Amino acid sequence: MEPLIDPRRGDIEDDASSPKNRSLLSLAGSLISEISLPKLFVAWMLMLVAPCLVLGLTPLIASAWVARLSGRFASPFAGVWPILAIAVLLALGWFGGRTLFRLVERSFWSLNSLIVEPFYVGAREGLRQLVDQLLPERTTRTRRRRLRAATALAAGMLIGVLALAALTLAWPASRWVSTLSDLAAPLRLSPVALANAVVLVAVYLAGAALVSAIADAAMAQPRDFRGFLAAPPARRGWRVAHLSDLHVVGERYGFRIESGRAGPRGNERLKELLRELDALHARSPLDAILITGDMTDAGRSSEWAEFLDALALHPALADRLLILPGNHDLNVVDRANPARLDLPGSPSKRLRQLRALSAIDALQGRRARVVDHAAGRLGATLDDVLKPRRAQIAEFADDGRMLLSMRLAELWARVFPLVVAPQTDDGLGIILLNSNAETHFSFTNALGMISTEQMKGIEIAAAQYPRACWLIALHHHPVEYPRAANALSERIGTALINGSSFIRRLRPLKGRSALMHGHRHIDWIGECAGLLIVSAPSPVMSAADDLASYFYVHTFAVGAHGRLVMLTPERVTVKGIVAAS
Repeated sequence: MEPLIDPRRGDIEDDASSPKNRSLLSLAGSLISEISLPKLFVAWMLMLVAPCLVLGLTPLIASAWVARLSGRFASPFAGVWPILAIAVLLALGWFGGRTLFRLVERSFWSLNSLIVEPFYVGAREGLRQLVDQLLPERTTRTRRRRLRAATALAAGMLIGVLALAALTLAWPASRWVSTLSDLAAPLRLSPVALANAVVLVAVYLAGAALVSAIADAAMAQPRDFRGFLAAPPARRGWRVAHLSDLHVVGERYGFRIESGRAGPRGNERLKELLRELDALHARSPLDAILITGDMTDAGRSSEWAEFLDALALHPALADRLLILPGNHDLNVVDRANPARLDLPGSPSKRLRQLRALSAIDALQGRRARVVDHAAGRLGATLDDVLKPRRAQIAEFADDGRMLLSMRLAELWARVFPLVVAPQTDDGLGIILLNSNAETHFSFTNALGMISTEQMKGIEIAAAQYPRACWLIALHHHPVEYPRAANALSERIGTALINGSSFIRRLRPLKGRSALMHGHRHIDWIGECAGLLIVSAPSPVMSAADDLASYFYVHTFAVGAHGRLVMLTPERVTVKGIVAAS
């Protein structure tokens, strides 16, 4: 019996959110027509309007407070209020300093992702796209790198000029001094506060864009890596299978969000991949299997169940597996509808985080350790850290209460980076990061960021093992690839927001570390500022069921002067699957 529409082969609905089958303009049109306007209004008020009002009101409130204190200077209690204010600030810093710092840092990088990043990166990558198209093919790599640096500087200057133009327009409506009587009429002050906010944001945008441009232009540009060793040095090497972006679906005939019907259906390719990996491990044992994010397609329970069930058939692989969260594991609000919006503080987002954390703990909880920032060294295993909170996590998974969600927010923030310590002082350690920015929109789910706390965690681990080499694993690529893109959309909005800062912070590990990531499904190995960068292709997303795909096994070793060296990668082919009919 053959139905007119074979449900096993999918239909147009499976391509609804696929950027491979629909243009970004088409997806944006669907988003505008389907988005929840009340949710959008609340989100804008919470994430943009309210912070802008607070920002614009701050100088007015501060000036009114100073004026009030000045008028009471002769009073015997004149100095009491500043002392009390300082005491309150110190108490907040003492008891909630780290939580407040995370909130401020997230807000800071959210501002960057909403204002600085789109304008600066859009201008920079647009100029680079234009340069790539205009340059003749015979242009040398050195000249291309210099021009890429120049486009960063030009983009920063362009954004700076536009920001200063906005400042000039808003300045006449701004006001920076106020009295307490003015504050009694907040509605009258709202336009002034918004004008102040525009001025302050414009000043910040101009400065931040210029600083980012100078940092990008001055930093060494990424380039292809060509320093592979043909044979291992005398010292021991480590074999690491690098996988990424498996995008496990929860349905037997389900398609992936990004590829739609152009990609594989179901999870048969994953199962074939695990069988091939198991046979490879039996022939030549692996030291680690690293999956750099996007284990699932949308972080749903059924997808995690399929992933864990597939691994359960290969215990030898599971014992060596290390995973970290990708944007599809955390930030996809609705896999069928990119217009779906999570409000800030939504328990649904916390639930996706805890599903990922539960799977991470099940696979590597007894091997990976959490950084103890207070002690300045590696602390307990992830499994031990989670033990006191297991009942709360299970309770939240059952009822999703907002109060429990708020209590568990601290837990998610403090477990990264996870560190698998080297077995010897001069061995190889692995650091697992969460590089996902806080987003609440499926359409903007791909943004990445490395928090200052995680950067500090890397430094603590490296200081504890000063002679060790490190694989630093994250989902997002820290820098854009040094190659021409087919479309501008491929270059915008997917790299780390603070990638330049991240690369600079890792300079002490130059020559002793490799960054391993996924996210873009691109096969590339390069270096930037002395750091090795390894980008994994997706062995699932790169081809439909009947076509072969591949992944790599990398061999790392410690060479002369304690430097991390890399052998020529071993390419492993995953054969195609005959589609069921």
